[in-house]
Amino acid sequence: MGCFSFKKLTFAFVVAILVWASSIETCNGRRGKHWRHSRDTLSSLYKKKGNNHGHQIIVEKPKSKSKSKPKPKQKHPLPTPEEPIAPPQKGSKFNVLDYGAKGDGASDDTLAFQAAWADACKVEASTMIVPSDYEFLVGPISFSGPYCQRNILFQLDGTIIAPTDAQAWGKGLLQWLEFTKLVGLTIRGKGTIDGRGSVWWTNSIVDDPIDNEEQQIISLDNTTVTQNPQVGSSLEGKMPSIKPTALRFYGSFNVTVTGITIQNSPQCHLKFDNCDGVLVYSLSVSSPGDSPNTDGIHLQNSKNVLIHTTDLACGDDCISIQTGCTNVFVHDVNCGPGHGISIGSLGKDGTTACVSNITVRDINIHNTMTGVRIKTWQGGVGSVQGVLFSNIQVSEVQFPIMIDQYYCDHSSCTNHTSAVALSNIAYENIRGTYTVKPVHVSCSDSKPCMDVRLTDIELKPMPKGYHMYDPYCWQAFGELYAPTIPEIGCLQQGTPSSSWDPDETGCAL
Repeated sequence: MGCFSFKKLTFAFVVAILVWASSIETCNGRRGKHWRHSRDTLSSLYKKKGNNHGHQIIVEKPKSKSKSKPKPKQKHPLPTPEEPIAPPQKGSKFNVLDYGAKGDGASDDTLAFQAAWADACKVEASTMIVPSDYEFLVGPISFSGPYCQRNILFQLDGTIIAPTDAQAWGKGLLQWLEFTKLVGLTIRGKGTIDGRGSVWWTNSIVDDPIDNEEQQIISLDNTTVTQNPQVGSSLEGKMPSIKPTALRFYGSFNVTVTGITIQNSPQCHLKFDNCDGVLVYSLSVSSPGDSPNTDGIHLQNSKNVLIHTTDLACGDDCISIQTGCTNVFVHDVNCGPGHGISIGSLGKDGTTACVSNITVRDINIHNTMTGVRIKTWQGGVGSVQGVLFSNIQVSEVQFPIMIDQYYCDHSSCTNHTSAVALSNIAYENIRGTYTVKPVHVSCSDSKPCMDVRLTDIELKPMPKGYHMYDPYCWQAFGELYAPTIPEIGCLQQGTPSSSWDPDETGCAL
């Protein structure tokens, strides 16, 4: 029995040893699995350290016996990409002062104006600003398209002055400030464009063009009165013989000029050439009455034009309507001094002239050579049709009503038989005072004026020391629709025996 008990005890001890050994191995296996999981997790965080907002977890990797190749060094660091600059937005503003303009009246600001325009040109409905309280000296410059955006505003509140140094003009230029091939451009503001033209006028050559009507202005002592004396001096020849227009538009659509003043231009103040859709209002033009060839507004090859509420004082035509013009409406304009409102001169050097559908009404004309006038050269071809001059108030005007088909701007011109044909011309409600001749209608022998209508004419003489004349007509046919003062008995009734067909003048209506 004692032996049995000893065997049993020995067996139990061996079993206990085996169980204990098995328990230790199981524990080590579990511990190893947990360590491998922890190492994998840290390795994952290391790979994503960029997302830890600055808190990096650094794990020291075990050294490898094999030698790894070092990373090649970057010779040139990549440039940091710059944030793209947004393009100017529609309606952006470009001030010439920001482009280096001084505005002191002495420094040449031409380049600054060019730079400001170059940027404004690229942006639709942009504004180029010429600020007030500055005087900008700007040489001949062209603000040109045709690749500019639409509806640019040229905001003119300061003063732009022209150079008086002959070197700035080379051999002579036809314009000073020019806008070409633009759509929807507006020049607006309270500023001034000053051509400083006196240096040009005093240097005018003796044979500058003059109106031949001046030959009829004879003082009571029988001497001819020259309206625009040509002044010679020791300065003569310094400035080029070609005089520039102050402000010119060419080949543009829907342009507007309003609010500004244009003064003392060397020649024309404001010119529109080959434009369609022109609006001019609240404009002021100012230069002396004896400044030669300084038209106020000059229209050529332009259509759909509206001019109103404007003051024009100059040394030539307040408004000059040239060949190629149609659908022109002028109203509420003050004109004087100057040469009145004229259609022409047309047909010079045998050229073809076509003008139609012109209305001029509600006009005040004072102290001018002519009032409302049509003037053509001998030898020209074409026609002027559909013209209305209405509600014209004249004061101390030498020739209030005039048609002259023998126009000549020199002392003598060659006679020709062909002429620009005139028809459907109406003068109505023309009232006021004259100082030389109330009516002068001189038409071509080969192309008599047809359908000339005079209605409600009341013109009274105002002696000013000149010989005065009665109304004069030649080859003029039409109708008088009301009693006139003075009596105009020279207008022939009906149509001429050598009448012509308006459809055969070469002008499309």
